[in-house]
Amino acid sequence: MTDPLAGTSADSDALRSIGHALAIWSVESRLVSCNPAYAALFELGPDLRQIGFENSAFFEDAKERGVLIGFSQSSDDICAPCPPNGPCTRLLFSDGTVCLLEQWPLPQAGVVTMLRDVTNAERTQKALAKARDAAAEADQSKSRFLRAANHDLRQPLAALKILIYSCYDAEDAREREEALHAMDVSVSIMEDLLGALLNIGQLDAGKIRPNVQTFQISTVLERLRVQFAHQAHEAGLDLHILPSNVAVISDRVLLERIVSNFVSNALRYTPKGRVVVGCKRYGSRLRVMVIDTGVGIEEEYQEAIFQEFFRIDDSQISSRHSLGLGLNISRRLAQILNHPIHVTSTLGKGTNFSIDLPIGNVLHSSIGEPEINESIGGQFAGLICLLLEDDANLREALTTLLVRWGIVVMQMDVFDDVASSVAALEHAPDIILTDYRLQGKIQGTDVTRDINALLHTSCPTIVMTADTSPELIQSIRDQGFPVMIKPISPPGLRVLMHNLLFEN
Repeated sequence: MTDPLAGTSADSDALRSIGHALAIWSVESRLVSCNPAYAALFELGPDLRQIGFENSAFFEDAKERGVLIGFSQSSDDICAPCPPNGPCTRLLFSDGTVCLLEQWPLPQAGVVTMLRDVTNAERTQKALAKARDAAAEADQSKSRFLRAANHDLRQPLAALKILIYSCYDAEDAREREEALHAMDVSVSIMEDLLGALLNIGQLDAGKIRPNVQTFQISTVLERLRVQFAHQAHEAGLDLHILPSNVAVISDRVLLERIVSNFVSNALRYTPKGRVVVGCKRYGSRLRVMVIDTGVGIEEEYQEAIFQEFFRIDDSQISSRHSLGLGLNISRRLAQILNHPIHVTSTLGKGTNFSIDLPIGNVLHSSIGEPEINESIGGQFAGLICLLLEDDANLREALTTLLVRWGIVVMQMDVFDDVASSVAALEHAPDIILTDYRLQGKIQGTDVTRDINALLHTSCPTIVMTADTSPELIQSIRDQGFPVMIKPISPPGLRVLMHNLLFEN
């Protein structure tokens, strides 16, 4: 191969030894010589026929041969003098290599150019930019989560405050009982909301996993009635929730979030009149509809209302503040569940929001949590429960609840020798109720195994935890323990205890 630096100055040896691709151009902008790295980058042949090419012809030749894809400046400007730290031309080669062209004038001899490979540096910059964007999106996601929490938790909280106030003036025992039941449902709704909002926080990360089951739609309709009855009454609106016992296939908690946002929106934008929640069969699907006699929505806004923070400005509802998240949450959850959402509206007459659900087999449906009824707790009378819970307030509350069910509650010090503590027990337990993480990094599952080994038994055990990590919950279940997520639902606890003690 002909030496590309042959016939140049005495500095040719130094130029040849430099690892960067170098070339010398004459004052007429013609290629005089180049080092091997430059020749290899442009895939110059052994004959170096490009020597003597004008700069524009040289780079056009490289593009025609498929070596060079393009550059960020005109090829006519390639040899224009520029300082070492000044703006440089960016060249993109067909093999993905990216180089910056830097050039310096040679006294009375033209310019010398150097191509600096910045491929890895640019890839690193893109990776860093992607990481910054991900961090910014995570921060925005956190803000959306907090706004959503503020929006959705206000509904049951408002109902709860009204119910508490009503209890002060309630003289009739049955009236107080009904109010307490409604308060229990409101607290349960808030609990479900917190869990659902945690899932919504995962929507942007694509990690939400719906818990699809078959259940009767009546369970959702009843909870909606309790949640919004007082709010509708306070606003002077008639709220009609038509009964239906059709079994549907969906995630009950997420579906309730969707429809409750429909109801909340209807109440907010209905200055007078009524809101009706009803269901209608369409072949193999059930359409749940929320129909109001409110202000209506102009056709041009019927898509925009599903965007985050979008609110319709109307003088009739300006005092009813909304963050504009409810419908956006509903659409995103409906997309996850693959449930179509529809909206029809007539300005000045009202709006109909609806969602279509697949109909399920009623024989496969869950009946939900039973109503609170202390009489059925009699089945536990005389049973012994070993309670392992290091939080004093929760331990006291659980003890009170279990005692009301007729259960004898024992406690044990798990921080000393377990064998001594087990030996000190007056009776062997019928069931163990333990927190997963006890003080001193002790795991309730480990303590339970030690107790069973010492007593030579396999005592039914329920593990409680406030950690909602799917990995942790699955790990506990893989060890053979049923899990209850805090805050503990008394009806859910009673049903699980019944299943473990009498059905399993």
